Amino acid sequence: MSRRVVRQSKFRHVFGLPMKNDQCYDDIRVSRVTWDSSFCAVNPKFVAIIIEASGGGAFLVLPLHKTGRIDKSYPTVCGHTGPVLDIDWCPHNDHVIASGSEDCTVMVWQIPENGLVTSMSEPVVVLEGHSKRVGIITWHPTARNVLLSAGCDNQIIIWNVGTGEAMINLDDMHPDVIYNVTWNRDGSLICSACKDKGIRVIDPRKETVIAEKEKAHEGARPMRAIFLSDGNVLTTGFSRMSERQLTLWNINNMDEPMTVTELDTSNGVLMPFYDPDTSVVYLCGKGDSSIRYFEITHEAPYVHFLNTFGSKESQRGMGYMPKRGLDVNKCEIARFYKLHERKCEPIVMTVPRKSDLFQDDLYPDTSGPNPALEAEEWFDGKNGDPILISLKNGYVQSKNRDFKVVKKNILDGKNTENSSPANKSASPTPSIKSEAKLEEILKEVKSLKDLVSSQEKRIIKLEEQMSKIAI
Repeated sequence: MSRRVVRQSKFRHVFGLPMKNDQCYDDIRVSRVTWDSSFCAVNPKFVAIIIEASGGGAFLVLPLHKTGRIDKSYPTVCGHTGPVLDIDWCPHNDHVIASGSEDCTVMVWQIPENGLVTSMSEPVVVLEGHSKRVGIITWHPTARNVLLSAGCDNQIIIWNVGTGEAMINLDDMHPDVIYNVTWNRDGSLICSACKDKGIRVIDPRKETVIAEKEKAHEGARPMRAIFLSDGNVLTTGFSRMSERQLTLWNINNMDEPMTVTELDTSNGVLMPFYDPDTSVVYLCGKGDSSIRYFEITHEAPYVHFLNTFGSKESQRGMGYMPKRGLDVNKCEIARFYKLHERKCEPIVMTVPRKSDLFQDDLYPDTSGPNPALEAEEWFDGKNGDPILISLKNGYVQSKNRDFKVVKKNILDGKNTENSSPANKSASPTPSIKSEAKLEEILKEVKSLKDLVSSQEKRIIKLEEQMSKIAI
């Protein structure tokens, strides 16, 4: 009688590989602020890292190819008057990033095509509505220009970034500090973890709690809760004995968890990163030196341990690359950007395969950069599943798609909207948009020329000083 002992899975042999030193980002003063966010956000063009800054808050935005030592004088995004606590790239435009800060504001920034040339202190829009520091920022997955923020005033605000208005304010649902908030796959529901040890599934447009579990984890340390693609909720937290736990919940019956996995005794908060295409969840503990990964299936025990990636250095934070930014030719299924004290190290998760052909079982169609809905449609009650794209042609397609996104993006027209409110409803013609784009490029060229000429003057001065010393 044969019995299958080992569960079959194509992800059983996934292994992590850190990049070599010359492909890391060195000499970065990673923020020391005491807040349990990931401090790093990544998309297929840029990596953004919250850094130490005197007299306010700042973060770096580096093009992915700008590896090696980062100069201390490298330009930053520095408009906040207090430390930056959280950052998040817009899923529908690779040049737009939002930041939340201790100064109680949320700011949205538009990064130039080739990255920063000079430090940026003027955001596209400032969103003011929180009365205490803003520690959580997350964009809507399918609706354009919808942004959620949560602060230490225990309230959640959902903004229409295109108009700069707070559309939904959930201020009476959480009695204590909110640890994290995430959207479900189509952005119709949100899930939150709170200091009162409760997790809540909320319909934000109806402003009602549709499911709640009072003591999801018994321990006092921070929890995290994320939606899975099938609508279930996965939480990480601590038991009464300070053991770290991974727990799966069915939101239609939250009395008992579907499964609880005990991990270890450590006090680092576990940050879950979930890939809906492969149903693999990666757990990165703050202060840990390892990444554990699990596969979620529909059969009991539902959560299956795959492996652990271990290293010597502990992690201060972690960035997670969206699927469309991965190298499909190397069977890369995830890429992390691990923050050390003074550097950022990419870690690649790979499935070993002998064939060089495109592996369609590893890469089902994934969420693309095109939004399914406009902000107004979502606030009016419409839902839309993510618009999927194929990764078969890798990076070639993404350039065309990015161009479309930039052309259609509302944030590009923000300055013209401000100057004439009457134009808000009318969509600008392509010729105006291309002119605006050309103007932006010319501005960038001019600033580069200015930079070069100032450096030339500096070199001449230094040469003169050197010649005097030589005499």
